[in-house]
Amino acid sequence: MISSLVTELERLAEALEVGGAAPVEIPLPVMAEKIAKNVGVQTGEVAILGVSTRWKHLHFLVPQALKNVGYIPMSSTSALAARTARENRPEINNNFTSARHATVFEGVKTATTTGESIQKIISAPILCEGKVVGVMQISRKGATVMESGADFTTEDLGKVLALCGALGKLVRYLAGE
Repeated sequence: MISSLVTELERLAEALEVGGAAPVEIPLPVMAEKIAKNVGVQTGEVAILGVSTRWKHLHFLVPQALKNVGYIPMSSTSALAARTARENRPEINNNFTSARHATVFEGVKTATTTGESIQKIISAPILCEGKVVGVMQISRKGATVMESGADFTTEDLGKVLALCGALGKLVRYLAGE
């Protein structure tokens, strides 16, 4: 299933490169739903952020509810997404509540979540032509670690990295960089 989603993302990226008279519509919320299904999380537990090199921050592309809430400075020492982008390194943390991290976006309720705490997370850089253009974060939320579901595995990370590879050109386009 991941391979068909990767193929779909690659086709969208090819359509962007070809260009043409009509602008290509990128249904990122629909893609987030498909990503969630493939990775075994709720749609609101999928976040895709774009890098703004001009303003030196990350901004949410999905979930929609976080698009206008704010941004994450690339210099942030407490935001996992900023560290992922700066270091170009994926990470799995199955005990995220014990890690020092920014929580401002975590409590925002989306259409598909209740605003519970992130208990477990995968954070991975999205690359385009060898440059970090975004970050994908897949989380498991819940009142407790036990209630949030199974731990993320290296197999889950492999799926996320495959998707990140296919998302690179799309995120660069959406981030306007």
